[in-house]
Amino acid sequence: MTIRNKLTLQFAGIFALILFLFSLVIYYFTSLYRQDDFYKRIQGRAYDTAAHILEADEVSERARRSNQIRYYQVLPFEKVTIYRQDGSLYFADGDGQLSVAPDILDRVKREGMVQYEQDERQVVGMLYEDNEGDFIVFSSSVDAYSLRKLQHLKVILIVGFLGSMVVVVAAGWIFAREALRPITKVVGEVEKISASDLHLRLSNADGKDELSHLSQTFNKMLDRLEMAFEMQSTFVSNASHELRTPLTAMIGELEVALMKPREQEEYQRVLASILEDARLLAELSNGLLQIAQASVDTSKIKLAHLRFDELLWMAHEQALKRQPGALFDIDFDNLPDDEDRLIVKGNDALLLIAIVNVLENAAKFSPKGEYSTVRLSANRREVVLQVTDKGVGIAPHDLRHVFVPFFRANNVRNITGHGIGLPLTETIIKLHKGSISIDSRVSEGTTVTLRLPQAIGLISAKNSF
Repeated sequence: MTIRNKLTLQFAGIFALILFLFSLVIYYFTSLYRQDDFYKRIQGRAYDTAAHILEADEVSERARRSNQIRYYQVLPFEKVTIYRQDGSLYFADGDGQLSVAPDILDRVKREGMVQYEQDERQVVGMLYEDNEGDFIVFSSSVDAYSLRKLQHLKVILIVGFLGSMVVVVAAGWIFAREALRPITKVVGEVEKISASDLHLRLSNADGKDELSHLSQTFNKMLDRLEMAFEMQSTFVSNASHELRTPLTAMIGELEVALMKPREQEEYQRVLASILEDARLLAELSNGLLQIAQASVDTSKIKLAHLRFDELLWMAHEQALKRQPGALFDIDFDNLPDDEDRLIVKGNDALLLIAIVNVLENAAKFSPKGEYSTVRLSANRREVVLQVTDKGVGIAPHDLRHVFVPFFRANNVRNITGHGIGLPLTETIIKLHKGSISIDSRVSEGTTVTLRLPQAIGLISAKNSF
């Protein structure tokens, strides 16, 4: 069943229940009011009959005539009977059958007045005191006119209910169609979006209602998908280029070497060149392997409490081995007095790789003889490492791709590298629940900031729970 039909049925069902209860209440209270009103009229007829029959010799001529006039204003199918205290019939008048059982007489004597129904006839029995003794007066009638009106009301309510249901079902269907029109529009727009049209967005995302919120959420998801597809495309393009270059060079060298016999020195030169390209391929393969290893579940990584300043010194030594001419200005002026704030929980090998990659990039892209500034600090919750170089910088349109494996900005194509360092560093830092950010200006330099949660902060947070 479609949502439109469900909404229509639910809408009609709720309205039908409300209308049914409303009609039932109207009919019930109308019937109750009719019954109570007619009992009062019958009771009045009982008084009028008793006054006319029993007090005719006790009142003035004018009062007797007034009682007589009221007595002859009979009700439909009226039947009036008067009994003595011993149960013998004193007076009877009117049409119809009215049987009075002895227990009813006793009840009237006890309670003074009773009201009950006998088939369609309503009966009022009351105790009437007279100078000749106490009498029991029964007055009864059939409220034919009001019962007929009540029957007409029942028909009107039933017909009105059925007619209203027809209108409600039609209105509910139209209401459901209009209510679902924005969703139908969203479905139509979503069906138009494919892998080649990820730039398309849902149009109904500017409002404040739930559907607009859904459209905004879906558009954000499309933003992430578009970026992921773009990063994947960039990764494949750059990886293919980086892997193809050394392979092409190796094949070219071998083909040229095999074209004719060569001297031993020439073969040695070719083998040395191929060895260098093979090492380049090995570095690329190792970089991919490291990224894969760093992407595993953190539960499988052995963690320990580490002094971040000690890791930085170890990374500094490793970076100098890889870049012998590198110059680093390490600033420890902002270190906290409490050395425990420099302790992080992590894997020493992975964190060492991340820090070395950042330091090596700073040295690689800085002009010869220029120092790269390394600042280590700690706030109340994090250990912060900032590495700033005075290199060529990164263009704004390239900054969004720096964490894509094998991506290299156009202005650093002439510098040796594979575009693996920063993506690997980002993966490692995220595994340690940290963050990495880059601020760069072309021709001015780049600042890479690493943030890692303090181990002491994690322990305090756990203890606070």
